[in-house]
Amino acid sequence: MPIYTKTGDKGDTGFFGGGRVGKDDIRVTAYGEIDELNAVIGGAMACEPRDFEASLLESIQRDLFSIGGQLATPDPDKVARAIQKADLPEGRVRELEAAIDAADGELEPLKAFVLPGGTPKAAMLHQARTVCRRAERRVVSLARGHEVPPVVIVYLNRLSDVLFTLARLANHRAGVGDRIW
Repeated sequence: MPIYTKTGDKGDTGFFGGGRVGKDDIRVTAYGEIDELNAVIGGAMACEPRDFEASLLESIQRDLFSIGGQLATPDPDKVARAIQKADLPEGRVRELEAAIDAADGELEPLKAFVLPGGTPKAAMLHQARTVCRRAERRVVSLARGHEVPPVVIVYLNRLSDVLFTLARLANHRAGVGDRIW
């Protein structure tokens, strides 16, 4: 089966569970931002050291697939059984907070704004943070007029903090200090 279907050649796309909309629909934009965030995190994971927080970052990528699946399903009741894999438990937010707390335990307390950059790993994590914030804004816009599980917005808000903290930690472990504004 080829990867191309030609069904979107006129600028529309289908939702999981049925229905078609323009590719610039707010829902499509929101899950597209989540997809971009996932790809940027993948880019960060490809930077050395590749084993840096690899388990945490992969679990985040899996969570982002779940979020994308939820956002791509405007009527989850129609496909309830199939969408079960996209469940995002509330406990995932607490796990992100625990990762922040653990990383903060290695870092100097934050006293000023930090300029993005440092090692390639940290720079990519900073980029992921900014893409995360943009994705969060799009999901908030979507939630103004459509049903979005509240945990998704909380998760994205906490995830940007995780990515910021991991960027600082990557620099710290590489012996590169924060550049302060």
